[in-house]
Amino acid sequence: MLVLLFVGLLAGAGWVPASATPSASADPNLPVDACVMNDKRLNELSGLVADADHWYAINDGGTKSTVYVLSKECTVEKVISGPTDPYDVEDLARSADGTFWLSDTGDNDKKRTTVALIALTPAGKTTLYRLTYPDGPHDTEALLLDKNNVPYLIAKNPLGVADIYRPAGALASPGPTALEHVGAIHLTSTQTPGGPIPPLVGSVTVTGAASTADGSVVAVRTYTDAYLYPVPDGDLLAALGKQPLRVGLPNEKQGEAVAFEPNGALLSASEGVGQPIRVLAGAADLVAPKPAPAAGKGETDGAPAEAPARKAGLPTLPAIGLTVAILLVFLLFARRRKRT
Repeated sequence: MLVLLFVGLLAGAGWVPASATPSASADPNLPVDACVMNDKRLNELSGLVADADHWYAINDGGTKSTVYVLSKECTVEKVISGPTDPYDVEDLARSADGTFWLSDTGDNDKKRTTVALIALTPAGKTTLYRLTYPDGPHDTEALLLDKNNVPYLIAKNPLGVADIYRPAGALASPGPTALEHVGAIHLTSTQTPGGPIPPLVGSVTVTGAASTADGSVVAVRTYTDAYLYPVPDGDLLAALGKQPLRVGLPNEKQGEAVAFEPNGALLSASEGVGQPIRVLAGAADLVAPKPAPAAGKGETDGAPAEAPARKAGLPTLPAIGLTVAILLVFLLFARRRKRT
């Protein structure tokens, strides 16, 4: 009885168990298969972007800067290839002018002295931008571009703390340009099945990222889940520091790719021939900012202030104090009743 009461008091004080995700409740809808990727040239599909007519995909690794142009039935219609030979491409983004940005940031052995971004035009011209971390090598599989085309790299960490980096100044070609550490995303394990490693680790390992065309919503994915962040004012870094909404991407063999359709649907894909590209309709609408209600009698102007994000498993000090105080009162009362 005391245990149940203690758990109830902790829950009422705002504590959540360490196994919970630091996000709002997941949407019950699950992604559905759009088509199956059977082309052997894309056996390690690792990054996706989309427009109204096509999907664009890259392989993990590779010896050329290559983007595959896909129909929405998973057939390769065209290949865009540039001369730059990458080391280990992991993710893909696209700027408003149509330039593809290949994130040549994979480093499984953490031995690279530089990583790189490769800008690839639809005509096949490439520009190389080398980058250096301020704190040693990282294996990074996620790339985002903000509204000003500033790139953000999100490192891969099986312990659930995904460090965020961006260039400390304007990109130089070939560089290197120094990166600066600007924040981190904190994730905790979920029970969503899938991935090449157990969910305890795979569910907190960041493998890709994507942004809607207007930049109002971004997604950061792990092997098993996607985290959706609204970016109402264009401040990407501030958005990544707030509470996301988690949606499950279950049973993907090695899920690394994620993208948004122009209508806000979320795409996800896994490495491996014969794996589906899946779609979750209306994903961006789940977190898109809603217009603030007009101020009226008894209301204040503007939208209500957002509560600060709280790390899962870490109660605030006031919550701990309140819980302990109530528990002590209960124990004293129970002890007195026992004596009588």
